[in-house]
Amino acid sequence: MTVFGDLIGQDRAIDVMRRAASAAAEVVAGGRGAGMTHAWLFTGPALRTAAATAFAASLLCPDQGCGHCDACHQVEVGSHPDVTFVRPEGLSYSVRQTRDLVLKAAGAPTLGRWRIVLFEDADRVTEAAANALLKAIEEPPLRTVWLLCAPSPDDMIITIRSRCRVVTLGTPSTEAVANVLVTRDGVPHDVALDAARAAQGDIGRARRLALDEETRRRRDEVLSIPRSLTGVAECITAAERLVKTSTEDADAATTALNEAETAELRKVYGEGSSGKGLNKGLVRGGAGAIKELETMQKSRATRIKRDSLDLALLELVAFYRDVLAVQFGAPVELANEDRRHEVEAVARASTPEQTVRRTDAIMQCRERLAANVNPQIAVEAMTLALRSPA
Repeated sequence: MTVFGDLIGQDRAIDVMRRAASAAAEVVAGGRGAGMTHAWLFTGPALRTAAATAFAASLLCPDQGCGHCDACHQVEVGSHPDVTFVRPEGLSYSVRQTRDLVLKAAGAPTLGRWRIVLFEDADRVTEAAANALLKAIEEPPLRTVWLLCAPSPDDMIITIRSRCRVVTLGTPSTEAVANVLVTRDGVPHDVALDAARAAQGDIGRARRLALDEETRRRRDEVLSIPRSLTGVAECITAAERLVKTSTEDADAATTALNEAETAELRKVYGEGSSGKGLNKGLVRGGAGAIKELETMQKSRATRIKRDSLDLALLELVAFYRDVLAVQFGAPVELANEDRRHEVEAVARASTPEQTVRRTDAIMQCRERLAANVNPQIAVEAMTLALRSPA
């Protein structure tokens, strides 16, 4: 199987990447390589990083993405010396980090083909960082390729977007995602179908829903909210529960990692070293670095908390989308087919206008959270709006 094998339902994008990989091979051989460009933007609801990773492997593979050679394997596991994976862990990616990355990207490839920068969540760059990134994309070194990933083209500033070749990825069909879960993970077909519908084309999310009981439990908690908002007290309680769950997610994901990072940095600056005065001096000299690490860790925890909360809000959006589909009798697949009776109950108890207002309230909550409004206040306003019949 080639490196593009996991990109189910993406035939058009795969064709574009195959042609570009062939053009890149021509460039390496001294040809013109028409069709190859040095800046790419991968967008779509899912598979963005997977597609960019596969493309990176095809550029570095002698056979343009065979899936079996050392180059393909190294790119897949993230160890290829010519591929830099950038994963912004905090709320944003700063201008200083971007400038450091630009300097690193300017170096020659180690193995003589391409130096590739794969930038996940490129939409998280600050305005100043985007300007620094723009200059690197405008005037890249001859053998440097930038692969940017963002949910949609509009998430990147137009000056960057206009200088990139955009690859738009579609949403895989439910049956295609379910088939992956059945054949590769041994998931029963009915369970795989429910997970695939709920994940709406995101294979990683579908796999977690199918295999992880905790993920399913948290989804059930979120989807129980619409029927539970019978009064103001219930709205406040639901909001507290959502925010608390996202905080617990962030704590679980960061506690052990934070401790390991801090211990490693202290070790680098001499903590535990022998010699009179050596330990104190080096640790004191590294105080600034440790403080900077703690700031990054706090930002990362906030991002994980926000992402967890945003995922819950998107689950609610999908629920009310299903409600609206039932209200209009639309012949579409429900993301929450496994909870059809609840969807139909809410549809009967409300009007399409109310459903649209509730969906708008959820989207407004997402906008407020992105603008750093206090999560508890933003979510409480949303749950009260979901209860309101007006």
